[in-house]
Amino acid sequence: MRTTRWKTSLIALFTGVAILGCSESARTTEDSENIDVDGKTGADTLTTETGSTLELPPPDTTHQAEKRSKTIGWPEGQTPKAPAGFTVTKFAGDLKHPRRIYVAPNKDIFVVESDDKEKSANRITMFRDTNNDGKPDQREVFINNLNQPYGMLVLNNYFYVANTDGVMRYPYKEGQTKITGKGEKILSLPAGGYNHHWTRNLIASRDGSKIYVSVGSASNVGEYGMEEEKRRAAILEINPDGSGERIYASGLRNPVGMDWEPGTNTLWTAVNERDGLGDDLVPDYLTSVQEGGFYGWPYSYFGQNVDPRRKGERPELVEKSIVPDVPLGSHTSSLGLEFYNGDRFPSKYRNGAFVGQHGSWNRSEFAGYKVVFVPFQNGEPNKKYEDFLTGFIADASKNEVYGRPAGVAELPDGSLLVADDEGNTVWRVAAQ
Repeated sequence: MRTTRWKTSLIALFTGVAILGCSESARTTEDSENIDVDGKTGADTLTTETGSTLELPPPDTTHQAEKRSKTIGWPEGQTPKAPAGFTVTKFAGDLKHPRRIYVAPNKDIFVVESDDKEKSANRITMFRDTNNDGKPDQREVFINNLNQPYGMLVLNNYFYVANTDGVMRYPYKEGQTKITGKGEKILSLPAGGYNHHWTRNLIASRDGSKIYVSVGSASNVGEYGMEEEKRRAAILEINPDGSGERIYASGLRNPVGMDWEPGTNTLWTAVNERDGLGDDLVPDYLTSVQEGGFYGWPYSYFGQNVDPRRKGERPELVEKSIVPDVPLGSHTSSLGLEFYNGDRFPSKYRNGAFVGQHGSWNRSEFAGYKVVFVPFQNGEPNKKYEDFLTGFIADASKNEVYGRPAGVAELPDGSLLVADDEGNTVWRVAAQ
């Protein structure tokens, strides 16, 4: 894991709050980078170089804005919009809240159909493209009767599923189209959580010796007491049989997407930050994950910026809170994460990160509702993120959207799949 040194002095600015200088944080960058904090040009920026400055607006604890989207579905023939040089096609439809996509080592594609408890299909559907034309010619219900599944993993002849209340594993042979064996619950987890924090993601270490499990918080800022937050707001590490559990990193309010940076053993995660401090606080973020690292929740955010609702609590944790790498905009609900390992997209996309932003609900105006791309150069996030897949918002004045992106996954042919859980579709983005 690489580390960065930041100074921990705080300076109040009339435009916001700044963190200046150097102490422990997520990384060091040689060149300054301006990263858009709220996803709009000219907004507050983060400059990440040695002697870095993070500017954020002051917290507003009276903030009560709400603007919930209404899904109207995609008109016939209409698709999301990608940059010039890309095509967008429907890979699969007639799904029920497709939330996460996993591509197995044998190239089979697994899609979780899952949602809030009362709406969840609780199944995983398998797709197979046998002639490599970018369209699945086989579709099977792979597992049924799950409990709000999200994370999936193939490892050591097992198929792992992270339900909201625990990790299951099933005997699995490469290429099988349906799980027939009895599953084994290898790890129990605290179920549910604050405002859709039911997702539990999975990823294996590079050598397959460990599995990492993400668990979101039970609350917004610990308002139900920290006893309710045990083993939450964290990434857990376990052995493949479920033993040896330990907290790998904590203070991560709702870590959902996880992926390994290409060519490294550095784990990254996309995190949903807290509500109730204003339209532009607190930014969701993409960050490298330090073993044993603490990322602030619920006591502070973006380093030592103290949440006024937890003022004076746990100063020793605030002191060591790590500043995340890349802010992704406040209330964007940044869920999916996929580093691009292929070579079919233009060279600027190689080794960069795609993030699926499900979209806001507690903000005066919509934020998110798109897939963004974070360029990486020499192993560092480079400059601000940019829009990659847009067009999900139909009419913001009427709160209408066609769909909402969530999970993202790269196919072996170098194209990108995007799960649109409100549009009940999986989209495929390919270079022309």
